[in-house]
Amino acid sequence: MSWKQNVFSSHVEAVGFDDATGDLLISWKNGKTSAYAGVPEDLAQQVANAPSVGQMIHGLIKNNYPHRYV
Repeated sequence: MSWKQNVFSSHVEAVGFDDATGDLLISWKNGKTSAYAGVPEDLAQQVANAPSVGQMIHGLIKNNYPHRYV
């Protein structure tokens, strides 16, 4: 993983980005980790630094990029 950043969010523990796969990684407080493929790194940084991480995920990531649990 290129970077991982803890965030202040009700449901998200941390946001990260994997250079090798190009995945945005979301570590949820329920213990699961989501990978969203093809997210540009600058967008991943915006999500990690957003005032509302959840709103960014739901508005810009979910349903726009392929998802899988890792």
